[in-house]
Amino acid sequence: MRVLVTGGLGYVGRIVTARLAVDRHEVTVLSRSAPGPDRPLPEGVTFALADLLDRDRVGEVVTAGQFEGVCHLAGVTRVRASFSDPVGTYTANVGGTLHLLEALAGSGVPVRFVFASTGAVYWADAPMPVDERAPAAPTSPYAASKLAVEHLLSFHAANGSIGAVSLRCFNVAGAVDDHGDPDPTRLIPRALAVAAGRAPVLEVNGDGSAVREFVHVADLAGAYALALDAAQPGTHETLNAGSGTGVRVRDVIEMVTRVTGRAVPVSNGPPADEPQALVADSGRIRERLGWQSVRSSMERIVRDAWMAVAPR
Repeated sequence: MRVLVTGGLGYVGRIVTARLAVDRHEVTVLSRSAPGPDRPLPEGVTFALADLLDRDRVGEVVTAGQFEGVCHLAGVTRVRASFSDPVGTYTANVGGTLHLLEALAGSGVPVRFVFASTGAVYWADAPMPVDERAPAAPTSPYAASKLAVEHLLSFHAANGSIGAVSLRCFNVAGAVDDHGDPDPTRLIPRALAVAAGRAPVLEVNGDGSAVREFVHVADLAGAYALALDAAQPGTHETLNAGSGTGVRVRDVIEMVTRVTGRAVPVSNGPPADEPQALVADSGRIRERLGWQSVRSSMERIVRDAWMAVAPR
């Protein structure tokens, strides 16, 4: 299948790209920045330089590629930063998707479309673990923009233009071939930076009792590959992609200490205005796609992430 991966140089996008290449798809990465020595493309993957906000350039890439499938991962990803720039968040996440769908509509052939959504769309007080039937009530511009794209895909799929799957991802972590999460705002990269001596202390919102779940990035890449194969023209499906195992923040920190053999000093600040627990019920994706999160134990996630950043 000829597949376009938007955001294919990013943390998750790069590993999704590599997985699709291994599965013998013809993959093109679209990104607004070019690959470099620290972000090489997998063998056989082609590259298109484009910003999704540039409608004309996106149209050129899509017309030239004649894509049969799309994995759409490009966009703004930081929840807290979205509060300071809600307009920019919607512009990137919704506007960029509109340009992409407009370009794909010109092909006249239904395209398989897999979208990187988020578990943050759920109502904060929904019973845990949360499944896809729970009400959506996003509390951040980031999550609201992702839900808006889900709605757009649902309406667009209904007219037969695409077959879409929205993967509601939770906390993605771990590393593959020393390619780990470069985002210093996320818990595991921050904790590992302290363990590596690159930061003096780990700042934690609250007492560390908040419960989150983590899925290994390699497992998530497998979910994209399966969803791409399963997408059916005229339909849109939402699927949770998570491990289903809740872990307290303090337990994540303890695992970092155990795996690295290094102390992680903690500074506890005021609790953030966030759900106390957010854990996925991923029964639907396992039933529909046969997906398994086989690498998503906390020890495996931390060990792989540490191997990517440990001092040499």
